[in-house]
Amino acid sequence: MSSFSDRLRSEIDYAGLTQKEFAARTGIKKRALEGYLGVQQSIPPADVAVRMAKLLGLSVEYLVNGEQHQNAVNISRYLEFRPLLDDLAALPEDLLHMVKTLIRVFAEEARKNHTSGPATGQGPQAGSAPANRKPGRRA
Repeated sequence: MSSFSDRLRSEIDYAGLTQKEFAARTGIKKRALEGYLGVQQSIPPADVAVRMAKLLGLSVEYLVNGEQHQNAVNISRYLEFRPLLDDLAALPEDLLHMVKTLIRVFAEEARKNHTSGPATGQGPQAGSAPANRKPGRRA
């Protein structure tokens, strides 16, 4: 399991923020942020963790300990789709409509065949993440 500092660093990077920007937008001192990200790997007070999680669009529980409350949506399942969603958001409306239609057709077919994903043992699927890349992260 990754540490708080690993998750925080990764999420700041994913958000496209510099440490200075992140510190300013959460209202914490850059030196304090460096303590959370550095060798000390300290955990911030609850109010700071809440501001950090809110800015990053995460739950505090996930940010602090890497887990979701059992009643919360399990976002870890969807992290691998973040880059895809970014790509979809960049498409013009006409292409986005076509992609949505294709996805619906394939999903309906998969549901009919009682499958929940690509077949295993057939090598990488077209558009799949390289084996050396973490799910949920940009290439």
